[in-house]
Amino acid sequence: MKFFATMAPSAGLVGVAAALHFAEAGSIVNFIASALALASVAHIIGEATDQLGNRLSPATTGVIQSAVGNLPELFVCIFALKAGLLTVVQASLIGSILSNALLVLGLAFVAGGWKHGVLCFESQTPRMIATLLLLAVSALVLPTLAQELHLPSGAHEQALAVVCAIVLLLVFIVLTQAILRQGQRALPAETHARLHAWPLGAAVGVLAACGIAAGFVSDWFVDALGPAIEALGVSEAFSGLVVVAIAGNAVENVVGVRLAAQGKADLAVSVILNSALQVAVALIPALVLISFAIGGATPFTLAIPPILTAALFLSVLVVTVVTVDGRADMVDGAALIGLYVIVAAIFWWG
Repeated sequence: MKFFATMAPSAGLVGVAAALHFAEAGSIVNFIASALALASVAHIIGEATDQLGNRLSPATTGVIQSAVGNLPELFVCIFALKAGLLTVVQASLIGSILSNALLVLGLAFVAGGWKHGVLCFESQTPRMIATLLLLAVSALVLPTLAQELHLPSGAHEQALAVVCAIVLLLVFIVLTQAILRQGQRALPAETHARLHAWPLGAAVGVLAACGIAAGFVSDWFVDALGPAIEALGVSEAFSGLVVVAIAGNAVENVVGVRLAAQGKADLAVSVILNSALQVAVALIPALVLISFAIGGATPFTLAIPPILTAALFLSVLVVTVVTVDGRADMVDGAALIGLYVIVAAIFWWG
């Protein structure tokens, strides 16, 4: 009974989004419905993955979560690339990292600091994540500089993007192997445990069904995105950086804030920063390779607008400074949220 109660709202939202899409309702209504359906599918994917944690080790569950947790965002970006919305894709990927590392982490520190004062957490994991995030930022900054400074390598933008993507994916593979072998960097079993366990076959079946649903809903979402941007009068950069990024991670982000409010600072920081890390070292390089495979007039490369790279670099730098000592409070959270608002404001006009 608990299983069907969990699935019913998501299935209903997907059904509503499908009906509105095929009825060709207004662009804004379609956009809102498909965004809600996308968030609900992401929630069910997270729930089904967590259910696997009742039968698998935390390390293995974490790896599976990395593989399937970003499916909705991956599909959105693929369909957006096919639709020629390169600016939206670039901004949404950077926005996904920024929303996790600044907005959600800031909200978590504010919520946790409000209830518990100073939050203390183990600093090894944030340092490791910060190191890998800086690597990912370097893979974006350096190709951008090569192009902006008109270096010889700037003329080989696509080849350079493939090299950087392969390097990042190899680092991700090494990270995955380390998690499977050592386990200590994975989230503890208490994070994944559920009182009402699903049958193993049900969890696997739900993941497969959600993967298919994510593909359809993402297509509807992107189909409504362009007209909705025009109707709302916002820029493609802002819609990608803020609207699309938050819609793709909305439900997942609530988990980190809730953990911080419960005083589980270690888990909160790990959940939030790992979400940003997965986008940086797995999703972005995967999309680079996929964009060349699917073709199109504008393949996705790592040479992005300089202001995006600057915003990302400064944000990762601030997050590193805030988390390196293993202590944070409401002031740290307010600073992170403030930086996110400043970055979002810069892209309001494009």
